[in-house]
Amino acid sequence: MRPVNLAYPRSQAPPARRGEDPPAANYSAVRHFEAGRTAVVEPLAPEPTADFVETQKVERPAVQPVPFPVPKPTASEPGSRFFIWKQDPAVGELGRRLTLVPTLVLNGPRNARIDVRLLGTTPVIRNADGDYLFPADTPEADCAHAFALVQHTLSMFERARGGESVPWAWNMNGNTDVLTIFPRAGVTANAFYTRAEKALKFFSYTPNTAMQPVHTCRSPELIAHQTAHAILDGIKPAWLGLYNPAQTGALHEAFGDVTAMLVTLSHPELAESLIAMTRADLHAKNFLTALAERPGAALGRPSGLRNADNELKLSQVSNEVHQLSQIFTGATYEILADIFKFERIRQRAAKDPVQVLLEVVRDTASLLIGALMRAPQIGATYVDVINEMLRISREREDPRIYRAFIYSRFAVRKVVEAEAPLAIIRGEVDWENPDFTDRLDDVAELAPAQPDHPSLVRQQDRTGCCGTMQLPEYAREQRKLDGDLHRLCQEGQTIPEIELLADELVGLKQAFE
Repeated sequence: MRPVNLAYPRSQAPPARRGEDPPAANYSAVRHFEAGRTAVVEPLAPEPTADFVETQKVERPAVQPVPFPVPKPTASEPGSRFFIWKQDPAVGELGRRLTLVPTLVLNGPRNARIDVRLLGTTPVIRNADGDYLFPADTPEADCAHAFALVQHTLSMFERARGGESVPWAWNMNGNTDVLTIFPRAGVTANAFYTRAEKALKFFSYTPNTAMQPVHTCRSPELIAHQTAHAILDGIKPAWLGLYNPAQTGALHEAFGDVTAMLVTLSHPELAESLIAMTRADLHAKNFLTALAERPGAALGRPSGLRNADNELKLSQVSNEVHQLSQIFTGATYEILADIFKFERIRQRAAKDPVQVLLEVVRDTASLLIGALMRAPQIGATYVDVINEMLRISREREDPRIYRAFIYSRFAVRKVVEAEAPLAIIRGEVDWENPDFTDRLDDVAELAPAQPDHPSLVRQQDRTGCCGTMQLPEYAREQRKLDGDLHRLCQEGQTIPEIELLADELVGLKQAFE
C-alpha cells in the first residue's frame, strides 16, 4: 500500500508536481482536504474518498464495530411426511402422494393415539428428517400408509369438533391406551375394528384371477371406513350392540361409508379431479359414489365399499343393515352435493369451486359428527340424527336452504314424513335464494314416515355388513358389553376372543358333571 496526499486532487495536479501547487495556479477551490492529510490506498483500489484513514494530523479513537448477532436456527415444527395411496391400487393407477402428519410421530410409527404392529417389521424407523418414505410394495410402506390414513381420519373429525379430542371407546377414567393397527393381520378377504383387542386389523388375499395379493391396508377408503367404526364406538359405545334397532347398526355402517367419501374429498387433488370430471355437478356420475370395488367385492359388497349413487327408499329395504345403510349414505351425499351447488353459485365470483367444495366437506363433517354425538346413547334411529342435523344447522345460522335440502332428501326416501309436496322433486328449488324452503315450519321436528318399519321393530340382520359389524363380540347382551368395556378401561387390558365362549363352557361343565 502507498500513501496518497489528499491535499492535491489527482485529477487536477500535474503528475510531475503533486507535492505543491504549480506557479501561478491556484487549486484551493478544488481541494477536498487540508494539506498534510493522507489516506492509505491499496493497489487497484478506487480513488480516495471522504472515507479515508487519517495517519498524521488528527488522532481519533478507534470505532468499535457493532457486532452482528449470529442467527440461531429455529426448531422445526413437529411432524412427519408419509407416502399414501390416492386410491386403492387394486382399482386405479393414480399412484401415491406425499402427505404431512403435523404432530410428533415416533418410531413405529406411533403417537399418543395410534400404534402400528407388524411382526418382523415394526418398529419402522423414521429417516434423518423424521419422515416415513418407503418404496411402495414393502411392508414398511404399508405400515406408514395405514398410520397416516387413520391419523388423517381422526384429525378430520377432531377439527370438525373445534380441536376437541375424539376418544376411543376405552379412553375413560384416565385411560390413554392407543388404537393399534395391524396392516397385515393374516390371509383372508377381511378388515375390521375390534374393541376387545383395541385394534384395527387389515388382511390380505389373492383373487382367483390375480398373480399378486391384494392388501386391504392399501385402500384409503377401507381404512377410513374401519377407522370411522372406531371413532363412532368412542362416541356412542352402545351402538355396536346387535340388539339395537337395525337403523342403529345402519348408522354405524353409513357413518363408515360417508367418512370414506369425506376423507377422499378432503384431499385437494382428488377434490379438483372430481370437480373437473363432473363439471362441478356432483350429481353427475363420478368415481366417488362407488370406490374400493375390488376389496368391497371380497368383503361381500358387489358394488364396492359403498354405493351412494342409489335411489333406495325405506319401503324398498328391510332390516338388513348394509342395504339399509345405503339410504342414509345416499341421502347424505345428495345433501352435500346440493349444498355445494348452492354455495358454488353464491360464491362463484369470489372462490374457486375446489375451495368451495373443501369448505362444504368440512362443514358436512362437523354437522354429521355433531348430530351423532347428540343422538340417544342407545337405540338411535335415522329420525333422531336427522332432527339433530336440522337443529345444529339452525344453531350455527346456516342459510335456511340447507335445512330444505336435509328435509327433502330424507323425505324423498320415505325416511321422514313429508309435510308438503317436495319442490326438489318438481325442480322448483331457487338455488340463488338462501331463504328458500319447502317446509311448513322450519323449527318443528320431523316424524318417521313408517314407524312400524322392520328396521325399527326387528333385530338387525348383519349378513351383508363389513367385518366389523359381523364380529361375534358385538352379539352379546348390552350388560355384558358394558362389563367388557369396563375391563378395557384398565390400562393395557384386552379381552381374548376365547372368552366369548365362557358362558357356554360353564353350561358344559354343569352338563358333564
